[in-house]
Amino acid sequence: MATTKAPRKPRKEPMSRVDTAWLRMERPTNPMMITGVLMLDEPMTLETLKKLVRKRFLAYPRFLQKAVDTPAGAAWLEDEHFDLDWHVRMTALPGRSDKKSEKKAFERFVSQMASTPLDKSKPLWQFHLVEKYGGGSALVTRIHHSYADGIALVQVLLSLTDTTRKPEKSSELRAAWLKQDGAEVVRRVGAMDRYMKIGGKVLDKGMEMYRDPTLATMLAKEGGEIGRELLAALALSDDPPTMLRGKLGVSKRVAWAEPLDLDEVKAVGRACDCTVNDVLMAAAAGALRSYMIERGEDLEGVTLRATVPVNLRPLEHAKKLGNHFGLVFLELPVGEDNPIRRVERVAQCMNDLKNSRQAIVAFGLLAALGMAPTAVQGIALELFSRKATAVATNVPGPQQPLYLGGCKMREMMFWVPQTGSIGIGISIMSYNNRVHFGLIADAKLVPDPDAVIQRFGPEFEKLLYLALMGNWDKSLDSDAAAALTAKSS
Repeated sequence: MATTKAPRKPRKEPMSRVDTAWLRMERPTNPMMITGVLMLDEPMTLETLKKLVRKRFLAYPRFLQKAVDTPAGAAWLEDEHFDLDWHVRMTALPGRSDKKSEKKAFERFVSQMASTPLDKSKPLWQFHLVEKYGGGSALVTRIHHSYADGIALVQVLLSLTDTTRKPEKSSELRAAWLKQDGAEVVRRVGAMDRYMKIGGKVLDKGMEMYRDPTLATMLAKEGGEIGRELLAALALSDDPPTMLRGKLGVSKRVAWAEPLDLDEVKAVGRACDCTVNDVLMAAAAGALRSYMIERGEDLEGVTLRATVPVNLRPLEHAKKLGNHFGLVFLELPVGEDNPIRRVERVAQCMNDLKNSRQAIVAFGLLAALGMAPTAVQGIALELFSRKATAVATNVPGPQQPLYLGGCKMREMMFWVPQTGSIGIGISIMSYNNRVHFGLIADAKLVPDPDAVIQRFGPEFEKLLYLALMGNWDKSLDSDAAAALTAKSS
């Protein structure tokens, strides 16, 4: 008598502590999605995209799995009913008459996608192919943060591309672009395991300090590098109340600026003896400053903070999924009216952070949060999110043109989710020698993100003028500022 085989059980594997933390951070006001936009010069068919997704994206088995969370812990579970047609979709924008209205319609669509949570009964990702955009196509991607951090997911998306229009073995992006990230990262990775092991103790101590601040003195006396870093993070004051903080809604607004020339940004960095990242974050602070002042905000002496992710693994390992980054608090000197002084202050703060272990402490805390009770997670998330107004990311992309399914990629941008009570996200990405700047904001706080991003170019023009002319001791006079603004508009 023939025996029937028992049906194969779906493959299941435990989720890492840090990935679990990001899964559980989901809020109606802040979906934990990384949203990306790729703009193509030529039209792409849905079948071409599906073929590309099957061959390259689904080469990562994790994307065939859905996230399940139980009191016993979170896990990845193979989706027995996986349907590619649900995950890869075609869409069209409503009628538009010109380039400006088309961009507005596209920004509204991306905003809607960034506001809509992914279906938890399926693998947490989706691709939306927008037909006939900008004479070509556009691709909107949504992937849950629990799958991987922004750096890894950008690498995953770039693995869909080629360096030539017709894919060849020699056109693999990995060989053309990814490289060693230096011994510093290796040193940090080595230290990470040690901090993860004591992450639970750190979180427990942090919660005790939250309930009883007098314990901070005791911890300071005990000494130890991790203790000092935790104490410094917990001792940070809450970010000042401004129009950029407040009760969040469930709608996001997304906008992006005209790209900058990367060589010009590097020139400013050399003139100011700082990094490209310092220059760009200072320009972002200037754009926020201008927007807030125009809306009646008094910024005298005000400094805001942004949480900034710090990569904790070598770039050649970025295609391995999972979250491997820490967070640091970067100061955005929006109260400083001199653009060059803003750059200097951002650079000084970033240098101080580079010499600290704040990122690794944050990674250990995230690992501990992944195993903590829900009530503790909520307290810790609120405690740390009150100390910042924005999330800011800067990812250096490949400085050469790329092709997706034979279509040349013109621009690319992405936005990471905000956490807790934070409602502003600043994203900077360089690609093909241009720098792309984007903003995502809670619609209640910033209903008009275009009004912010339109100031990014003029703020950089001020920096370019001052840095290259050596006029560092004073702010631009009104005539010069007006001229530069007109030039950039």
